[in-house]
Amino acid sequence: MSVQADAATSGSDVSGHRQVSAWLFACCLLVFAMVVVGGITRLTHSGLSMVEWQPIVGTIPPLDSAQWQEVFEKYQQTPEYQQVNRGMSLAEFKGIFWWEYVHRLLGRATGVVFFVPLLYFIVRGKVDRRLAPGLIGIFLLGALQGALGWYMVASGLVDDPRVSQYRLTAHLGMAFLIFAAMFSTALGLAAPAPSAADSARRRLRRYALGLSVLIFVMVLSGGLVAGIRAGLSYNTFPLMNGHVVPPEYLMLEPWWRNLFNNMAAVQFNHRLIAWLLFILIPLFWLASHKVQLTPRARLACDMLPLALALQITLGISTLLLVVPVPLAAAHQAGAMLLFSTALWASHELR
Repeated sequence: MSVQADAATSGSDVSGHRQVSAWLFACCLLVFAMVVVGGITRLTHSGLSMVEWQPIVGTIPPLDSAQWQEVFEKYQQTPEYQQVNRGMSLAEFKGIFWWEYVHRLLGRATGVVFFVPLLYFIVRGKVDRRLAPGLIGIFLLGALQGALGWYMVASGLVDDPRVSQYRLTAHLGMAFLIFAAMFSTALGLAAPAPSAADSARRRLRRYALGLSVLIFVMVLSGGLVAGIRAGLSYNTFPLMNGHVVPPEYLMLEPWWRNLFNNMAAVQFNHRLIAWLLFILIPLFWLASHKVQLTPRARLACDMLPLALALQITLGISTLLLVVPVPLAAAHQAGAMLLFSTALWASHELR
């Protein structure tokens, strides 16, 4: 997903475009932080600690013992407390509350940091008229993301003290789409790339775009792995408990339920996409060395296999060590790093 910023250079000066680009890169860093903190919130089972959605009032945390007790009592009515954390102390509750609070606060901060400068840039004419609707669309996606986050949390406040893996995956996917839109727009404003002059570069760019899509699909499959906690099973590599394809792969009926609800199938599919990237990205790198590229395009293409190597190392380590929080959070950060590198390569190949 990309706003075609590089086509808008005639509408405002280069200095203005650089300011807008710097602002968008800053917003990308905030989204990156949100994804990482969101991963930690999930891994520490903190996401259901705030049982109300108060976009404005909820910015202020509990300030005294009476307010803390009120918030804790509301949590004690939830299925998670009654079925999982019964007997939890107030001090222990604060430990999970703060992760969810910081995650939501980052979301609000990102919205403010995006919206206020956007108004300023539009009023001052630093944003081309063709670019403004796309930026407004990104803001609306951000607002939708906030509502989607609460929709996800609400699924774990009813009977089952786990959020829906479908809503979790949608929430994660939306974050990556918002990041992609802002990152691609910022790249187009900071360093407009000329159109590819030959068919080889055009083919290579399509390859890079295809890799970006496949990495996004891998992110979605990772959301399903997290949603049903499939990473806590089959903690061996490269085989899954001694099997290439686990015998439990099609244990559910009808067959399609295995794709979303079966730990064996969900983890195998996630591994399969990783294996595909393990093959396709080195092939992309080899193909890039047969094409004459600009220095920036060459650097982007060279960075892609390095980002993949880091991500695969983090993924295997997370699996073998049974999902320790620091490694699992780093693995989620690595996914965004790999995704952004693929987007950068596709931009430089334009």
